Amino acid sequence: MRPEKRVLVTGGAGFLGSHLCERLLAAGTRVLCVDNFYTGARANVAHLAEHSRFELIEHDVCQPLFVEVDEIYNLACPASPIHYQRDPVQTTKTSVLGAINMLGLAKRLGARILQASTSEVYGDPAVHPQDESYWGNVNPIGPRSCYDEGKRCAETLFFDYRRQHHLEIKVARIFNTYGPRMQPDDGRVVSNFIMQALRGDSISIFGGGTQTRSFCYVDDLVDGLIRLMASPRDFTGPVNLGNPEEFSMIELARAVLAETGSRSRLEFLPLPEDDPKQRRPDITLAGTLGWRPATPLEQGLQRTVAYFQELMDAQPHIKDGGVVAAAS
Repeated sequence: MRPEKRVLVTGGAGFLGSHLCERLLAAGTRVLCVDNFYTGARANVAHLAEHSRFELIEHDVCQPLFVEVDEIYNLACPASPIHYQRDPVQTTKTSVLGAINMLGLAKRLGARILQASTSEVYGDPAVHPQDESYWGNVNPIGPRSCYDEGKRCAETLFFDYRRQHHLEIKVARIFNTYGPRMQPDDGRVVSNFIMQALRGDSISIFGGGTQTRSFCYVDDLVDGLIRLMASPRDFTGPVNLGNPEEFSMIELARAVLAETGSRSRLEFLPLPEDDPKQRRPDITLAGTLGWRPATPLEQGLQRTVAYFQELMDAQPHIKDGGVVAAAS
């Protein structure tokens, strides 16, 4: 028998996955990190490379994987609009085929498996805040649907595998998350605003800036994933993981300007198609796991700004690049 629990993290070299790998190693777990490096980066896990309980495999989850593990966190999928819209067909394949392959692996091994779903399954919500009973308001043929519907289908597969094969599943619906190791050009609103502020560029606000999001610091989110994985067998989710504090885009921009000391001005641009007008999780169900975000936005932004400033100092060419526009 293996001396320690062995956990597979797909998408493990990504922003969220790398923090999860780090936390699992700190808890004494053996970690198998799998990534095809479409949006993940070796640099995110370079500091883990020499760890005796860490292994990195380059692999695309659209193809079957044959390994021996006890638990699976399925995080593999581009998560920012600019990345998942770059190759929408592949995005859908990653969500659907990736879920099928990881569920098949879990079935063969009798392993517990967690799916990283998304608040995007709620679409442009007609209910506010959103709890897990809400079925959503998603455009199934719009430019965001490759991600929205891919994740919705993955959830379907997870619950069908539970009903048909009695698999131990967990489904997390992740709301906007931010922190160190976000890519500077990934188009998400926090990284956009910070990079624009540090460069002295105009802050791109889409629409009137009144649309809202809830921002969860990455350490808090990872804690929620680990608590969910460790929850009782019959606690399947889906469960919302996110920060219930709600901020408008203008409020976020002003917070970033205050943290960076930037004099960047606000620039208002047309709102992208199907961009949700408001998004805030009801985390009552997550609260039954003893989970609630603990990091205030100001504190989280301070750490994230410091990361991007250090990145720009180490790689001066980043200062000259433009941040590609995206809404969230």
